Amino acid sequence: MCNVHRRYFLGRLGAGGLLLTPLAAALSACGKSHLPEGMAEIKWDRDTCTRCSMVISDRRFACQVRGGPDNTAYKFDDPGCLTFWLKEKSDKYPWLADPGTHIWIADFNSKSREEMTWLDPKRAQFITKSSPMGYNFAAVAMAMPGSLDFTDMRQHVLAKGK
Repeated sequence: MCNVHRRYFLGRLGAGGLLLTPLAAALSACGKSHLPEGMAEIKWDRDTCTRCSMVISDRRFACQVRGGPDNTAYKFDDPGCLTFWLKEKSDKYPWLADPGTHIWIADFNSKSREEMTWLDPKRAQFITKSSPMGYNFAAVAMAMPGSLDFTDMRQHVLAKGK
């Protein structure tokens, strides 16, 4: 659009049209509630894993826990980091037993960062995939040949150590 047409268009909108621009931007952000209720946004390539401090960039393995006495969100880059963190912290707080604790794990088959599917790990299945920290498990929604449930995946990760 050339400058003459742009000025004409803006002139026709008047001051009221220009005031609507910030409102439109704010309202467009309302549609971004693609996260499960209570889950904190993961800022890809900026947030770091609570356990290993690695930047969370591979969406296919991201996890989050929210709960505890302060209802804090803890973010992880690998299901293995989540597993070890839960084990390490269980002597101070019963994370897995507390009904107020919410845990989400990315569905490995999510299409994109904008269309993430978040699973309850207790209902998910885990398949072998090369993961950021080398624990090599990824969550999927449906059972597949060779997949493990959450309990079995945790046992494998803890037996491997790290």
